[in-house]
Amino acid sequence: MNNELGEELCLLQPIDPLPADADTIAQDFRRYLDYHLGRFLGCDTVYLYHALAYVTRDHLMADWRNTWLHYQDPQLRRAHYLSMEYLIGRSLGNNLLNCELAEPMREAMERFSIRLEDVEAKEPDAGLGNGGLGRLAACFLDSCATLGLPVIGYGLRYEYGMFHQHIENGHQVEDPDHWLRDGHPWEIERPEFAQTVHFGGRVEHFTDAQGHEGARWTDTEDVVAVPYDIPIAGYRNKVVNTLRLWNASATSEFNLMEFNAGDYAEAVALKNQAENITMVLYPNDATENGKELRLRQQYFLTSASLQDVLRQWDGRPIEDFAKFNVFQLNDTHPSIAVAELMRLLVDEKRLPWEQAWEISRSCMAYTNHTLLPEALERWPVNLFESLLPRLLEIIYRINAEFLAEVRARWPGDMERVRRMSLIEEGPVRQVRMAWLAIVGSFSINGVAELHSSLLRQGLFRDFYEMWPERFNNKTNGVTPRRWLAHANPHLAGLLTDTLGDGWQADLARLEGLRPLADDAGFRERWCEIRHYNKQRLADLVAHYAGVRFDPSALFDVQVKRIHEYKRQLLNILHIIHLYNCIHSGDEERVPRCVLIGGKAAPGYVRAKEIVKLANNVAAVVNSDPLVGERLKVAFIPNYNVSKMEVICTGTDLSEQISTASKEASGTGNMKFMMNGAVTIGTYDGANIEILQAVGEDNFFLFGLHADEVAALRPQYEPQQYIDADPDLAAVLQLLESGHFNAVEPGIFDGLIGSLKSPHDPWMTLADFRSYIDTQQRVEQAWHDTERWSRMSILNTAASGMFSTDRTIAEYNAEIWRLKAIG
Repeated sequence: MNNELGEELCLLQPIDPLPADADTIAQDFRRYLDYHLGRFLGCDTVYLYHALAYVTRDHLMADWRNTWLHYQDPQLRRAHYLSMEYLIGRSLGNNLLNCELAEPMREAMERFSIRLEDVEAKEPDAGLGNGGLGRLAACFLDSCATLGLPVIGYGLRYEYGMFHQHIENGHQVEDPDHWLRDGHPWEIERPEFAQTVHFGGRVEHFTDAQGHEGARWTDTEDVVAVPYDIPIAGYRNKVVNTLRLWNASATSEFNLMEFNAGDYAEAVALKNQAENITMVLYPNDATENGKELRLRQQYFLTSASLQDVLRQWDGRPIEDFAKFNVFQLNDTHPSIAVAELMRLLVDEKRLPWEQAWEISRSCMAYTNHTLLPEALERWPVNLFESLLPRLLEIIYRINAEFLAEVRARWPGDMERVRRMSLIEEGPVRQVRMAWLAIVGSFSINGVAELHSSLLRQGLFRDFYEMWPERFNNKTNGVTPRRWLAHANPHLAGLLTDTLGDGWQADLARLEGLRPLADDAGFRERWCEIRHYNKQRLADLVAHYAGVRFDPSALFDVQVKRIHEYKRQLLNILHIIHLYNCIHSGDEERVPRCVLIGGKAAPGYVRAKEIVKLANNVAAVVNSDPLVGERLKVAFIPNYNVSKMEVICTGTDLSEQISTASKEASGTGNMKFMMNGAVTIGTYDGANIEILQAVGEDNFFLFGLHADEVAALRPQYEPQQYIDADPDLAAVLQLLESGHFNAVEPGIFDGLIGSLKSPHDPWMTLADFRSYIDTQQRVEQAWHDTERWSRMSILNTAASGMFSTDRTIAEYNAEIWRLKAIG
């Protein structure tokens, strides 16, 4: 420990928490409103939210500081979670729940005739993530704090989130998501811990006075990384961990001489270029500029974070670094950390290469989240060479030494050497970032049993054959605090009345619901709560989509990122099939309300066409007087965490219909199950473990399995399925006739062509018949109210294993090996 930090710690003492009674909270709220914000009680609710957030943050501060003091123990091993996304949603309600402040806060607000829920609704969703990857990271941090584990999250403080989605004439339109416009009261700026990150320049090689060779990265363009800390509160345990987000800033604000000379744009050019790094989450990488910006973001995150960890380590023996530090790479985005840590150890700490490599490879762990080869990032060598020349040199050396190991293990197998090389040869040579993460990590894990198995047998088979001991599985989960206790307070109250308090941090206790599925009185209470939640969801859909859902109908929901492998198209084909059935006089269909939501990446043309088709089909179905109330369809715009908190509690049927072998895990499936929805799904990702937990009688399984998909692929002929299935032929005929795009001829030709192509990698039509038949089984079950309510209860009862508390406990036991505090 360095002397400066040691002296600082001697001066710091634990501090006492603030009084948490309603009187004190009311006084503090009024003080913040009057003296800090300069506003009045009758002001815009956003200022009431800010005042309340500051009051809540004050109550977190003592536990936050005291937790930090615990973590300064030099014998404490710590984990550092590196992720490009943290989809934390709103913080106020979650913090009030975890810190047991909700009731006194509600009482305090009532004294001012303010509804706490109205204030909570003014908080914007933090624009720090996109989909499941970012939400998983947020759930992980919640569980790390709840389990008292010394884990800090590192990410980027994006000025603008993914984008705000709205729908015009059925099309997705992207607007900037300026979520920081009104400030972010949860964050604390820490400029004293700023780090400098290098780009560009050149590398000089030299020999020092002792005859040791070294490298110096010089003439660089430097960017300052300024950290902003956000508290992450554990559940009722006084542990508050930290999410540290880096903001990009120029080394100098602007060139005063150029400004005075009248060249205003050039004077601030470097400042703007620096700040662009953290301006937008996931810039479109369809252009070379977009690719460069993404690589800048990834290196900026990892370099600043690693420097920050080494700063805290300063003064301690570097040879002990891996003993007390572990880095978890959340997917491939931060994999450049492997090379960056080597640069810091070799160039900055002047360690011999061999010692640095032993340290680096002993503290890096890699989580893979995808089976899609195109999602495993590859960066052009020439981009690396211009942007990160020293890192490229390090990667070349890592690769050379690694391939020497491969050749020694498999002499003469040049094809294997080619497959395993970190550099992919071709017209444009590429750096394989996932390969770098694997070679530089002591642990590689998938996120569901099938996913991990497919990684070992397919995508990473060569590496598994070389290092089988490094591969493991950690099935994902979700935090029950956010997704049950906070999102579904009525059900949470019933669970507490029935099972006693404490299930929020011990979700396995939900097993106690199983015998109550046969209790008529309990089922009645369960159904009352579900009806209330469905009414909330119906109100949400009416507000955002303008479609009226009847809470007595079957609520059939698919909300997630729009992507061909997630097969929203298959869902839409079923909607068209139901539409056909109604028009053909089929009276057996149950009333059904179908909700679809999600964002398509701005550069993903096919996904945006799927959004358009969903909206066009909804418009036709909802305006057809013959259909009436038997079928309603809505696309909810700008799907986010806050909307999901309402959606998952009011859903009856959860659509998890990806092509088998394509979904790594999924976490939406777990949120729905936890709140009593029944899943219709393929044998894919975590669906398999959900099926095993709840049993085949309480899950609607359909479609090809992963091995069947692989066997069918070489001879897949969609036309055969069309010719053999009149229902499918009728659906496609309606699509091709332009029934859903009468005034926009040809706009869906590309989508239809992709469905009918033998090269369709998602093989949507191969699963159509099975999906339609299984949906009929869904309707049969829905007719039997008692049976459906039993299925709903049993799904919640079986959801205990899908808590991130279990997931994080496994990460800790098998990878991190941290000692909990408290």
